[in-house]
Amino acid sequence: MPISMKAIGSFAREVEGVRLWEPLDELTIARLADAWSRYGVLIFRRQSISEDELVAFSERFGDPNVIVREDWKSENRSEVIQITNMKDYHGNSIGGLGAGELDWHTDQSYVTEPATGSVLYMVEMPKDPPVTYWANLQLAYDALDRRMKERIDSLNVVYDYLVRQSTYDDEPEMSDELRQRTPAVTHPLVNTHPGTGNRSLYLDPTTAAGIEGWEAEAGQDLLQELAAHATRSEFVYAHHWQIGDVVMWDNGFLMHRRDSFEPTKNRLLKRTTLRLPGDRHIVPTGVLAA
Repeated sequence: MPISMKAIGSFAREVEGVRLWEPLDELTIARLADAWSRYGVLIFRRQSISEDELVAFSERFGDPNVIVREDWKSENRSEVIQITNMKDYHGNSIGGLGAGELDWHTDQSYVTEPATGSVLYMVEMPKDPPVTYWANLQLAYDALDRRMKERIDSLNVVYDYLVRQSTYDDEPEMSDELRQRTPAVTHPLVNTHPGTGNRSLYLDPTTAAGIEGWEAEAGQDLLQELAAHATRSEFVYAHHWQIGDVVMWDNGFLMHRRDSFEPTKNRLLKRTTLRLPGDRHIVPTGVLAA
């Protein structure tokens, strides 16, 4: 079956004709890589893959990254984390992010060189699963007026993992070790796509501590204004999950969020996080905050 893609909403693409448990030829990978770079979200339905196959597929697009959260990692592959509310026989969590609502965010904004690629595989879910949403920050930037673009093009945003952790349900106080591994960093608020030349916002409201050089209140006001603009319905794709879905997205120009769900209902996803090539994707390069 030949590969095909169909548009879903204003930017996402559903890929048909690909079985991720089978080896993919170079031409197919090249087509997928180009589409991922341009559209930001690719969806594959009806997949059945192991953790090894998930990692092997991910490696065709970038270098899998081992994240800072040791308590979220799979026991079998250190490149795979488990997004789940499930617990083991002893009542200990087997992954992260629970069942509560997750507000708009961008993965790894809290490190100087974030791994911006994410591949997420749905393994188990409730009958009525929570919806996941992606907001396209390139489309959002394009829709800003000239005055706002001129105002923000040279700004840097301060990101701090301590701010993000405070939004998670039932999270313990940050350890000294995790604090040392995740110092505050700054990233440009606006980036340019290396392939298309399109400009895009880079936002993470749940981790942003402010705008570099600005008073705290003024910085938060601007960031909240931009986040409200970027999450307007015309810039958002809502994904209604099915078992076997694989969704890959580019954190370089997308934000995402998740609805809450009943904590007694099991939900389990496997995720890899990738360092993507800077000649094809926006890869923000930050510095440690002063």
